[in-house]
Amino acid sequence: MSPIGNSKKRFIEQKSIMNNGELFKMICGAGNEDADEGYKLCLVYTLAGAKAIDMSANLDVVKSAVNGVEDAEALLGKYKLKNYTRPYLTVSIGMPGDHHVRKAKIIKEKCTECDACIPVCPTDAIPDVLKIIESRCIGCGACGVACQDDAIGYSHKEIEIESVLTESIYLGIENIELHASVIDDEPVLREWEIVNKINPYGFNSVCIDRGYLSNHALKTRIEKMIDICPDRMIVQADGIPMSGGKDDFRTTLQAVACADIVDKFALPVYILLSGGTNSQSIKLSKDCSVPYAGVSIGTFARHLIYEFINDPEFPEPSILKKAVKKAQSLVNTCVKS
Repeated sequence: MSPIGNSKKRFIEQKSIMNNGELFKMICGAGNEDADEGYKLCLVYTLAGAKAIDMSANLDVVKSAVNGVEDAEALLGKYKLKNYTRPYLTVSIGMPGDHHVRKAKIIKEKCTECDACIPVCPTDAIPDVLKIIESRCIGCGACGVACQDDAIGYSHKEIEIESVLTESIYLGIENIELHASVIDDEPVLREWEIVNKINPYGFNSVCIDRGYLSNHALKTRIEKMIDICPDRMIVQADGIPMSGGKDDFRTTLQAVACADIVDKFALPVYILLSGGTNSQSIKLSKDCSVPYAGVSIGTFARHLIYEFINDPEFPEPSILKKAVKKAQSLVNTCVKS
């Protein structure tokens, strides 16, 4: 595998897509290290016309994702996809303390084996009591909320950021995203410097919510980050992180509200709706006259096709076709609304 050719042309194309508000990004999950699932998601959503795909900064996941895209491209003739653009692949890293990159763990001494955590896990990372499949955990915290015994803890998985990101770029990654929902600016800016040193010519993204920051603090942080990454910065305005399970306006309300706040800062950034996004996000954004460069959808997009990609016969052609049709309906709704 090798880097994507003509990076300048690809940069201009991505800029045009975002200027038109048509960047549909499917999120595999910053903490989702299930390489097999990553392959399946990339295979389906590439054929469905997704313009970008976001994944964990795990090299096995990155390799599987690239394979998924390449296998999808080998099938393009059968799917008659109009105006195909190879998805812009993004890897996500996160600050210690950001929930996107934390891992849940069961504190056995406190666990009463009540099973409350099992049905609420959106990625089936808890197959049985006293066990969490770390590679599938996305750090959403649903298990912790459900647990009445305070038996869920969290840890941050450290990675060698520079080496992993450098290798990811070599494998075909074009964008890097930093999850920066933490209090202090200083460590965020240090990581952001590294991101932009490794990817100095492509778009880089910060995923940020209002959990710790006032509107003023949010604006100040983005301004400082623009100084490091002018003219090619994306802000993924994360309404309520990892909350997009339902397909209604209330679920996506905060995603649109967060984008509206960032837009009113009038800063030179591209804004992606995120955090509770679903098939209603674009409609609500338009109804509220909130500008956007695109939409990032994770939980809802993954759950939409789980029944197909978890079928033991997948990617048998008829099953794959059903999965693509389902995914395509979401992509088209978000792009053509």
